[in-house]
Amino acid sequence: MLGVRDVGLEWDEWACKTRTAAGQLTIRTDVAMYPTWPWVGRTQGLIASPPCQAWSMAGKRLGLVDQPLVHQAVDDLAAGRDTRRHLLAACRDERSLLAAEPMRYLHALHGGGEPEWVVMEEVPHVLPLWKQYAVILRSWGFSVWTGILNAADFGVPQTRRRAILLASRVRPAVPPPPTHAKVAEPESLFGPGRARWVSMADALGWGATDRPVPTVCAGGGPGGGPEPFPSGSRQALAAARNHGHWQPQQDDTHQVIESQTRGAGWTTRHGPRAPTPAHAPTHALPSKATQWKWSLRSNNQTNATVRRFDEPAGTLFFGHRANECTWVAEPAGTLSEGAARTAPDPIRITAREAGLLQTFPGDYPWQGTKGRQFAQIGNAVPPLLAAHLLAPHLRRDDFALAA
Repeated sequence: MLGVRDVGLEWDEWACKTRTAAGQLTIRTDVAMYPTWPWVGRTQGLIASPPCQAWSMAGKRLGLVDQPLVHQAVDDLAAGRDTRRHLLAACRDERSLLAAEPMRYLHALHGGGEPEWVVMEEVPHVLPLWKQYAVILRSWGFSVWTGILNAADFGVPQTRRRAILLASRVRPAVPPPPTHAKVAEPESLFGPGRARWVSMADALGWGATDRPVPTVCAGGGPGGGPEPFPSGSRQALAAARNHGHWQPQQDDTHQVIESQTRGAGWTTRHGPRAPTPAHAPTHALPSKATQWKWSLRSNNQTNATVRRFDEPAGTLFFGHRANECTWVAEPAGTLSEGAARTAPDPIRITAREAGLLQTFPGDYPWQGTKGRQFAQIGNAVPPLLAAHLLAPHLRRDDFALAA
């Protein structure tokens, strides 16, 4: 989106393969073990997005228990003392201390006046840690902003709230201006206005009466073998065929792309790297189908977030199961008892749909089994949000207007 490339440090094998297929330079390594000296004298910016599982509401949140140890690690690393081994032995979750790793790199780079800017992202509970980073970075001459941003305010069809740190040596660190709002705001003397939040239907290209029809998959279940039909999909496919609305769709779940075919030539061969509509059905459905409104349930817990298709999704995250997000049907009005008994079965969201709701291009080359693809999608920062955060530091002040 911004016309620049990064060098990524990534541990997950399949995330590395996906980045390679997308033309991104990646070093597969344990970020806590990789040396810092190769970056000294050649680093413009540092992007840090440590694993969130130790802190997330979706996990056991042992990172909160380990938080004093992480704060200690940040202070020690900022002073040039590496006490990580000792502190790690006391952590309840070994991933907790990875939130201190950015300071190891920042301390090494600081001696040479680097980096010029820093952008960091994590779940909201990590904000106190980002504030600790801010105090240290300000003492080193950075302008710093920390706070919570909602991805939906920047055109992402998902109300994903994240703790953000922005720091710069050369310009004031301020959050990007929101481009969207829950309720559209017209242009006025006080500003350009904001568009309404992007809904899931907008992002997936659904019409007002569409219901999701699952794509027939040729393989890629959690174990790598054939993928079973999602719950209710046989019924949905049969009904769609009977009414003449179903069309076979090409399965892009396991598209094989040579590792060096993307990158600079992406725009020529694949169009702009911006969200593209899914090949979702845009037909008028039988009258019975219009009695139901489809919503996305974010997981199988009793307190799961459920959002209508004309709203942004809740935060997408995926656990040990291949996929915990499902489309569920709710009555669009008063239904007869017979109609209530024939409610459509839940349908699992596809990796393509999940990627689009994260603002990845529809043809993004996710690698691995279905479960591994969903893990990558759930772990990723939405590219559109990342672009808004990075644009000012890359001298792309016009990006917010263009977006």
